[in-house]
Amino acid sequence: MALLAGKVWREHGALDYRECVGDDLNVKMCLPFPRGIKSKPGETVVFSWITYKSRAHRDRVNAKVMKDPRLAKMMDPDVMPFDGKRMLYGGFKTIVEL
Repeated sequence: MALLAGKVWREHGALDYRECVGDDLNVKMCLPFPRGIKSKPGETVVFSWITYKSRAHRDRVNAKVMKDPRLAKMMDPDVMPFDGKRMLYGGFKTIVEL
């Protein structure tokens, strides 16, 4: 699912696409991901991000992606391997880049 999604986003202009699975989430400092998102025992935390040139570029790419027929079946809530209602989404602007 992630490989296909990444391919589709990149074909429609995304600069980068990453899907990451939690492997060190039992941290002692700050608020750990599992507690912050209230994951249940046995659930896996997945974090992903997509890089765009700008917000306008993101909006253009996402509009194309959402119309891409290759993703239509994956977006059916009955076949998603996760609870889409618990998915978090947001846009972030880079403030420091080294």
